[in-house]
Amino acid sequence: MSNPPISVPFVSFRPLEKELDADLRGAFDRVLANSWYIEGREDEAFEKAFAAYCGVGYCIGCGNGLDSLVLILKAMGIGPGDEVIVPSNTFIATVLAISYAGAEPVLVEPRLATYNLDPDRIEAAVTPRTKAIMAVHLYGQCAEMDAICTIAKAHGLKVIEDAAQAHGATWKGRRAGSLGDAAGFSFYPGKNLGALGDAGCVTTNDPDLAKKVRALGNYGSDYKYHHIYKGQNSRLDELQAAFLAAKLPHLDRMNAERRRIAACYCAGITNPAVILPTVAEGCEHVYHIFAVRCKSRDALEAHLHERGIGTNKHYPTPIHLQGTYRELGLARGALPIAEEISATELSLPMYYGMTEEQVQAVIDAVNSYKE
Repeated sequence: MSNPPISVPFVSFRPLEKELDADLRGAFDRVLANSWYIEGREDEAFEKAFAAYCGVGYCIGCGNGLDSLVLILKAMGIGPGDEVIVPSNTFIATVLAISYAGAEPVLVEPRLATYNLDPDRIEAAVTPRTKAIMAVHLYGQCAEMDAICTIAKAHGLKVIEDAAQAHGATWKGRRAGSLGDAAGFSFYPGKNLGALGDAGCVTTNDPDLAKKVRALGNYGSDYKYHHIYKGQNSRLDELQAAFLAAKLPHLDRMNAERRRIAACYCAGITNPAVILPTVAEGCEHVYHIFAVRCKSRDALEAHLHERGIGTNKHYPTPIHLQGTYRELGLARGALPIAEEISATELSLPMYYGMTEEQVQAVIDAVNSYKE
C-alpha cells in the first residue's frame, strides 16, 4: 500500500512553538507575575537587545510595522507637500505610511531579478519636494543601500528602511535596521522574528529622532501628562516584548535554516518554466518569502494546490492599480515591472521546521508542472 501524499502548508508556526514552548510560557508567566503591562522592564530589555542585534544605538517599540514607518516620517518632519520615493512593488503598508503622514508616495520600479528598488531609476524621480527614499528589503533581501544612500546624500534626502521582512538580513556585513537614517520593523506573527500578536519597532542611531519617535508613539508625551507633539498611541506591550526577547537569541539559527531550505529548492527545482530567486552580491538573504516567477503562475498555483502544497502571492495587485491609490493617476502599463511581478510571482512554503520530506514534496510538485 502506497504512502499518502505529503501535505505542505504555506506556513506553520508549530515547529518553532513546540521547540520554544518553555521559553514562551516562561515569558508569559514572568509578565503576569510582574503585573506591569506597558512600558516596563520587558520593553526596555527587548529594545536594548534588538538595538544591539541590529548594530544601532536605539530601538523604540511600537504597535506594528505600519506605525513604525508613520512614526519615522512624522519624527523627520515629513508631511503635507512632501514626496517620498518608494518601490512600486511593495506591501501596501509601506505606501499607506506615507499617506498617513500626509506626504505623497512616488512609485519607482524595482530590479526584476531582485525585486528591490532600482537605484538607477531613483534620480529621475527626485523633485524639489522629495524629502526621503524609503527602501524596502523585500522578501528578506536588503536593497542596494550603498547606491541608495549615495543618491540620498547628493540630494539631501533621508533614507528610511522598511525592514519588515528582513530581520537579520545583511548588506555587506551590516544588518538591516542599521543601513539608513532609521528603519521600521514589523513583528507580525509570520515574520522571521514574530510576536504572538501585532508589534513593531523603530531602529536608529540618531538620539534626537529616537526621542521624538518615542514621544510621538506615546500620545506626543515626553513625560507623563506633558504633551509636546500631537502624537498617537503606538507602544510595544510587555507581553509581546517578552515573547520577542525569548525568540531573538534563536533568530540567526532559524534564518540559517531558511537559507538551507532555499538552497535545497534552488538545487532541486529544475523546471524551466519557473524562475528562481536571485541573491544580490553583498547580501545575505533571510528568505522571509521564497518567491519564484512563472508566466502561467495561476496554473502553477492550481497544480501545487492539487498536490497539497500551500502557496501565496506577494502581491497580486500592484499599488498603483489598487482602488485606494486611484488618485495617483497611474493606469495599467504605467509601471510594467511591478505589474509583471504581480502577475507572475508565487511564494512557496518557507518556514523553520520544515521536514526533508516536505521540502522534497515541494520540489517534486514544482518539477512535475508542465505549461
